[in-house]
Amino acid sequence: MKILSKLKQGELEIILLRDKKIPKNLSKTEKEILRIRHYEGEGCCFLEESRKVFVGVESCDYPFPNALRDALASAIGMIQKLNIKSLSLQVESQKEAKEVCEGILLGSYGFDTFKSKKNKSELKEIYLHSTKVEQTKLEAIIKESKIISDSVNKVRELINTPPMIATPKYVADFAQKTAKDSGFECKIYDEKFLENEKMGAFLAVAKASVNKPYLVHLSYKPKGAKGEKLPKIALVGKGLTYDSGGLSLKPGDYMTTMKADKSGACAVIGILESVAKLGIPMEVHGILGLAENMIGGNAYKPDDILIARNQKSIEVRNTDAEGRLVLADCLSFASDLKPDFLIDLATLTGACVVALGDYSTGIMGYNQKLKEEFSKAAFEAGELSGILPFNPYLRKLFNSEVADLCNIPSSRYGSAISAGMFLGEFVEKSLIQKWLHLDIAGPAYVEKAWGVNPFGASGAGVRSVVQFILNQVK
Repeated sequence: MKILSKLKQGELEIILLRDKKIPKNLSKTEKEILRIRHYEGEGCCFLEESRKVFVGVESCDYPFPNALRDALASAIGMIQKLNIKSLSLQVESQKEAKEVCEGILLGSYGFDTFKSKKNKSELKEIYLHSTKVEQTKLEAIIKESKIISDSVNKVRELINTPPMIATPKYVADFAQKTAKDSGFECKIYDEKFLENEKMGAFLAVAKASVNKPYLVHLSYKPKGAKGEKLPKIALVGKGLTYDSGGLSLKPGDYMTTMKADKSGACAVIGILESVAKLGIPMEVHGILGLAENMIGGNAYKPDDILIARNQKSIEVRNTDAEGRLVLADCLSFASDLKPDFLIDLATLTGACVVALGDYSTGIMGYNQKLKEEFSKAAFEAGELSGILPFNPYLRKLFNSEVADLCNIPSSRYGSAISAGMFLGEFVEKSLIQKWLHLDIAGPAYVEKAWGVNPFGASGAGVRSVVQFILNQVK
């Protein structure tokens, strides 16, 4: 599907009803049909006779940034079922153009890879035009929106891919192919490298799986930037391609979505792809910790004491708190890059979902200004978030009598925050004010469609981190 900045009439025309207000310049016939259908601007209404689709849009004011995106996503789902090849749409601002593009492109994705009957659509072209936005600016918005939305949809597809296929090696190879296609570097490190780096926590998690672990280092440096001091950001993604819970085995109901425990690492791949294709003047690194947490005779156990890369010892009391162990070594590795910003993305805790619900990312860290700055970027990008405050009293909950730290807190209350503070123990001290932890356990994978997101993976984190990066170079 292509979005084109052309003043051309499609087979159908979308009429946006901002604040659900029906326009006054409709024909008498159109007004009568809407009256008969009791349509007052709620949802979509297709008028076959005039070949128009009316799309009701809730107020786009704060605190809900996605009214327009969600409305277009809903409309495109209905339109794709029609036997039409083109449609047209008028927008009134650059912001509106961006949101319309994202609503259409993100809303058109569905995961049908393993279905014998695919979702088919005849829709090929969408003509976007405006009397208030310059043609060149409109074209730039369409291009940027397409790049980012395509990356989000690729991330969704990777997350949705079942664990029998999407092993650590598969994700590493996917990252390598994406890097080659998009113009950034990819280095894949195996188990021997992890041993040489003394990543004892990461290695322990992966011990019982037949699928070996990998650390992937992605890096993007803009062309022509030699000798030029560019801001540098390091992104760390949790990449548990499957999490059974290990010996602290999950109940069956909690295992069925665990292919999504790789969402953080997948998001980092998508972010690097967008940054490279947009040519953003920032040095960007992505560190992926790819592993499976399985059971077996050689599985790591509760009561084990692990030595992390930064030489801190960790008492294991629950093998299902494994993501923080992989991230611990990856954050230590990323700290060596001395970035200006360090951000990790992880489906880390169910507690964050309890705190914020399915649809919001938890933002944590020690720098209040940085947290607020990221929250603003997420809102601009259309991703919901909430800031969870670090608390010195919660820090004491993961003290251990036999090691430097324990991998689970002594109380379940505030455990999303205590998990975030645990990760902070593996960030180099000089970087602690430059670090953010994003817990995407809620929005990364939801078993029902919501807004621009279908059933399953959402690609959470891609749009907000890309927007944060863009904001740093403006």
